[in-house]
Amino acid sequence: MKKIGFLSFGHWANRQGYKARTASDTLLQSIDLAVAGEEMGLDGAYFRVHHFAAQLGSPFPLLSAIGAKTKKIEIGTGVIDMRYENPLYMVEDAGAADLISGGRLQLGISRGSPEQVIDGWRYFGYEPAEGETDADMGRRKALEFLDKLKGVGFAKPNPNPMFPNPPGLLRLEPHSEGLRNRIWWGAASNATAIWAAENGMHLQSSTLKYDESGKPFHVQQAEQIRLYKEAWKKAGHQREPRISVSRSIFALVTEQDRYFFGQETNRVDQIGFIESDKRAIFGRSYAAEPDKLIKELAADEAIQAADTLLLTIPNTLGVDYNIHVLSSILKHVAPGLGWR
Repeated sequence: MKKIGFLSFGHWANRQGYKARTASDTLLQSIDLAVAGEEMGLDGAYFRVHHFAAQLGSPFPLLSAIGAKTKKIEIGTGVIDMRYENPLYMVEDAGAADLISGGRLQLGISRGSPEQVIDGWRYFGYEPAEGETDADMGRRKALEFLDKLKGVGFAKPNPNPMFPNPPGLLRLEPHSEGLRNRIWWGAASNATAIWAAENGMHLQSSTLKYDESGKPFHVQQAEQIRLYKEAWKKAGHQREPRISVSRSIFALVTEQDRYFFGQETNRVDQIGFIESDKRAIFGRSYAAEPDKLIKELAADEAIQAADTLLLTIPNTLGVDYNIHVLSSILKHVAPGLGWR
């Protein structure tokens, strides 16, 4: 068995053929797709967060709205760039969204990747400390976020408050018990996967990572997962870790599928540079008839090692087509791999 969810980048553009032409379209369609995903038996609805782009940028209003309209489906991010975040304000937003959903948030965070503008976090009012890189800043903010999620008081109360205070130091409210244990780290390297395990975060591994061995993407990702599991065990955490991998997977069952994604067949991994000095490997897309797709996915070592698979979706093609894409995987592919 494997948990299966979707991951939407939440694009919109006023282009011919796009069903999501405005921010409003994307937000409302995201809610509708999450509701439909729950009805079809999907396990999760996840959203990527980008800034200064025609994509989803402020996740908590969306997650709260989905939480209010669904009952069972996990709701998450993949990922929030912590360089742009105020960790304490984020604790309040996340706590509220988690309580609205009844404790279903699964928040993916990371130190971030290149964005649309140079050092965009500076416009949000943030600067790395002396001797600190922006990546260090993102990880420092992540640790502060994790610490404050515990719900332990840290702020000295006003001796003359507007409202009565409980005794002792005050914590941030609303506090959602258990959310600290549902934070994931998006790791692009083996070292940060190990760091995530040491700090008690679940692991999100996407369709790219730093090329650390020259081996095929899925083999490198499986090695990353192995190192993460070893570090988790060594750290002595008393709960089970979770691991998700993302993939673009399309079962070609209609002529429309073949028109949209037939060119994705026989795709291979790609090598590039996500940052100027760091070579990265990008995992291939999968698109084929269900029988062939089952064989190809069975050979993907990282998918086999993960407990959760996030299917990246073409959200601009609209809710109805994405329901078809996701239901095709559940109906024609997942049973053949033992995922359902």
